[in-house]
Amino acid sequence: MSDWRKSSYSTSGGNCVEVREHGNGADVRDTQNRDQGTVSVSAGEWVSLLSLVTR
Repeated sequence: MSDWRKSSYSTSGGNCVEVREHGNGADVRDTQNRDQGTVSVSAGEWVSLLSLVTR
């Protein structure tokens, strides 16, 4: 599994998310509350989300 990466849209000291992509999709977590768990999405859901936010 790959390393966690912080969103390039995150600002210093602001609300940030991190993502870890893997063969089945991706995991997303809140940078400031890493111990609160993750949201996991399938590969299809991840591709759909990325296509929406990169328009």
